[in-house]
Amino acid sequence: MSDLGFDGKVAIITGAGGGLGKQHALMLAQRGALIVVNDLGGAVDGTGSDKGAAQLVVDEITAAGGEAVANTDSVSTRDGGEAIVQSAVDAFGRVDIVINNAGILRDKAFHNIDPDHIDAVIDVHLRGAFHVTRPAWPLMREQGYGRIVSTSSAAGIFGNFGQSNYGAAKMGLVGMTNVLAVEGAKYNIRANAIAPLAFTRMTEDLLGPLGERLQPELVSPLVTYLVHESCEASGRIFSVGGGRVAEVFIGETQGYTNTENLTPENLRDNWETVEDRKGFEVPASIAEETGMFLKALGDSSRV
Repeated sequence: MSDLGFDGKVAIITGAGGGLGKQHALMLAQRGALIVVNDLGGAVDGTGSDKGAAQLVVDEITAAGGEAVANTDSVSTRDGGEAIVQSAVDAFGRVDIVINNAGILRDKAFHNIDPDHIDAVIDVHLRGAFHVTRPAWPLMREQGYGRIVSTSSAAGIFGNFGQSNYGAAKMGLVGMTNVLAVEGAKYNIRANAIAPLAFTRMTEDLLGPLGERLQPELVSPLVTYLVHESCEASGRIFSVGGGRVAEVFIGETQGYTNTENLTPENLRDNWETVEDRKGFEVPASIAEETGMFLKALGDSSRV
């Protein structure tokens, strides 16, 4: 079978000055994609900047025979997001791929968290994805093609101590991804989310010896496949790290239905039915989930 190529496709990758984003950029460039390497060059907590981080990745790509341009605008503002997309249009004339990878950490236990911790993290992770994807969206619609991957996290999907701000932003990206998948379907725009486990600046103090087995380049093959034109997956979440790739999904049990007299007491008495995971379903949209309600409400008189 032939290799997956990206000749002529233009990819914007945020937070690509190092870690996961850099590896995504290198792999896509090696396969022919034209890359906008975006990175403010800030510290892990989002402070400061180093304008050279993005350029170093561009230099590495061009030295290997690829094409790339550097962009150092911040994803955390609307103007920054628009400037990032404009960089792609100015350099290459189009946008085919957006990989929302930029992120920061400001961990605090919930009882110690303050508005600065919340706003800064949500501004980069969640609003940043909106700021970059929104100006790229009409370009993708007009050309009838687009691929979007947003970087979620197990901290949002499953929870992690001290990361309520980060987890909320990361789960917000899942919601955004689901809606983009629905709205983009008829325009051949696919949107997916990944929950990576990798050794980067953001995780080096957390992973310990395990980090040696979780190199960031082991995440990029999944991202590369998800943004290829042959990939039909959309509105999905994938866990990835250390060479393992698995789908994560939000399922719904058949539940307990009582259309005549739903009370706290009969919920208590039927709680095992509410939680029973046998025969669960995985709705692909709110319409499918509503269908589960209609089915249950039309065929139940349990009391």
